[in-house]
Amino acid sequence: MSHLRPLGLAALVASSLAACMGMASKRASPLAYAPPPSAGAMDGESLGVEEYEHRADNPLLAVAQAPLSTFSIDVDTASMANVRRFLEQGELPPADAVRVEEMINYYRYDYPEPKGDQPLAVSAEVAPSPFHADRLLARIGIKGKTLGTEALPPRNLVFLVDTSGSMSAENKLPLVQQSLATLADQLGPRDTVSMVAYAGSAGVMLPPTSGEERGAIKNALYGLSSGGSTNGEGGIKLAYQLAQAHFDPEGINRVILCTDGDFNVGVSDQGSLVRLVEEKRKSGVYLTVLGFGMGNLKDSTMEKLAQHGNGNYGYIDSIDEAKKSLVEEAAGTLVTLAQDV
Repeated sequence: MSHLRPLGLAALVASSLAACMGMASKRASPLAYAPPPSAGAMDGESLGVEEYEHRADNPLLAVAQAPLSTFSIDVDTASMANVRRFLEQGELPPADAVRVEEMINYYRYDYPEPKGDQPLAVSAEVAPSPFHADRLLARIGIKGKTLGTEALPPRNLVFLVDTSGSMSAENKLPLVQQSLATLADQLGPRDTVSMVAYAGSAGVMLPPTSGEERGAIKNALYGLSSGGSTNGEGGIKLAYQLAQAHFDPEGINRVILCTDGDFNVGVSDQGSLVRLVEEKRKSGVYLTVLGFGMGNLKDSTMEKLAQHGNGNYGYIDSIDEAKKSLVEEAAGTLVTLAQDV
């Protein structure tokens, strides 16, 4: 199951382009990557092991033998911000961290808006390939309807915050707090916010609270501190429980998970966590995953959780990126326009 968010380009697809640009297959096992000492870990943060899923280049296929091409139209942008993080540190990213479709989808494109009540519009172009004289490239751009803040449905949001010991660095929990506080500033009386924190165990840090009570929301956020192991399973279950208890059939029902993805207590293997969010998505509550930090970033796990939770995956490396994802593109991050596409 996939969904389309309202803003940005949702797909740029062609078998020739996929082969030439190295757009990756998503069916393989994760590989570990240990950043070099010069990768610039923040104070208090050890250089651990980052995990990325291995991606093989798509082969060139003859249309006569393979005429069907399918692709998901959900929009993730994590790879672009993560690759930028490596480059700004003077390092090349591991090859499997580079997902071309996410780098393309990071930017906005001047495609025509859908007309009338249509949720999306499709633009297509065909041109000679600059890579092969005897081939053509097809570009398919999908534009979702742009929604202003005033047009957003009521939001039932659960902030699910990893407060384990691995989140102590400045670019982890402190940046999570700043990022979610920025989102809180955009909420209003029609919105509801809850907050769950998890380390060795999970607990409710903020019961369902009106979005206009921004002071209470921020007090709960800035009252968080890091320490202990990482019981992601317990946090996920509790966050979905809160979201389901206050489910709004006319609104946006979303768990926003902020973590480095390093789960190590309870159910922690990738397959079991994926099955957990697959089961939870049946309730109509979807999952946004925001990755933070470096050194032990579990990119592979976070990408899969977002994909199977009917949500999107972003990487937050600065407060500017947080504002882009959670404020400027809030409609695109949180609103689902189409399902089973």
